[in-house]
Amino acid sequence: VQLQASGGGLVQAGGSLRLDCAASRYTIINNAMGWFRQAPGKGREFVAHISGTARTTYYANSVKGRFTISIDSAKNTMYLQMNSLEPEDTAVYYCAARSAFFGTTSSSDYDYWGQGTQVTVSS
Repeated sequence: VQLQASGGGLVQAGGSLRLDCAASRYTIINNAMGWFRQAPGKGREFVAHISGTARTTYYANSVKGRFTISIDSAKNTMYLQMNSLEPEDTAVYYCAARSAFFGTTSSSDYDYWGQGTQVTVSS
């Protein structure tokens, strides 16, 4: 199983970015997927998760209304659309897959991880 995260970069506050997580040897639509982030000097923080078959989504309060998690089953890719970005969103973002139908907010519940992509939001 391989998860490849991409799409990070430098953006001004108020801007948008879309992160992609492409999966290999793993069918993401059948299982829960999630996004986490880690800022310098801090622990890994839950951002959003999506259930198997993409029926339900759940967001951290800090990103609710600004970020959208989704899946394109044809491309076997998960996305995180990030709008109205704030300097506090600066972090390395990781995608993760869980061998279960429902996602959770705990990073220890996820079985596979992508390598991370840097998002930097300037004020």
